[in-house]
Amino acid sequence: MGIVNLHNVGKIYPLGKHNVEALKGISLRIEKGDFISIAGPSGSGKTTILNMIGCIDTPTEGTVEIAGRVTSGLSDRQITSLRHSAIGFIFQTFNLIPVLNVYENVEFPLLLGKNEMSKKGRKEWVCYIVESVGLTDWITHRPYELSGGQRQRVAIARALATKPKIVLADEPTANLDSKTGETIIGLMKTINREQQTTFIFSTHDPAIVGIADHIIYLHDGRIKSEERKDR
Repeated sequence: MGIVNLHNVGKIYPLGKHNVEALKGISLRIEKGDFISIAGPSGSGKTTILNMIGCIDTPTEGTVEIAGRVTSGLSDRQITSLRHSAIGFIFQTFNLIPVLNVYENVEFPLLLGKNEMSKKGRKEWVCYIVESVGLTDWITHRPYELSGGQRQRVAIARALATKPKIVLADEPTANLDSKTGETIIGLMKTINREQQTTFIFSTHDPAIVGIADHIIYLHDGRIKSEERKDR
């Protein structure tokens, strides 16, 4: 079994008097350490799949299994715990907290829920992650003082703070120039290779599709094709 398993997942959203079928019988398996791109045109279901894996939304039919747990039937508390312990999120709009500096933004997820790190251990870990994304010299800067690429690096560091098994990235290079985007992709690929963190992207970016080792192409809520490359 993979670290993520979707079995015949369908999702219907009511829209006025009509229903929109966003996903239609999606079944897929994602292995630990995958660097996977979910590609397809707008409206094909990419973000909906990420929302299912991230426990942000629930399927109308079928089952979603994350890190060995079927998400249907879990309480809100259990969903929150699963999301906090197993999943990190990277957004195209960064979603940093503007009043917090780099260190505080990265530390923030560690202050939520249960965390067994000591204050000293937490500080050492946050500083290590910030260093790993090349932002030690900006650690006391707030988001408005950073470039778009630097803010995305903070978002990556924050996503890694809880040592998640899975990182979900929704169009992470959409607001970056091509050179910065390539640097960010390279950074995530390095983290994927060194830490065996599973990265799942929803993207239009051909650079991400090109470097992915597992590619799923969607069209109209269905899997059109799937490709696995030799690592």
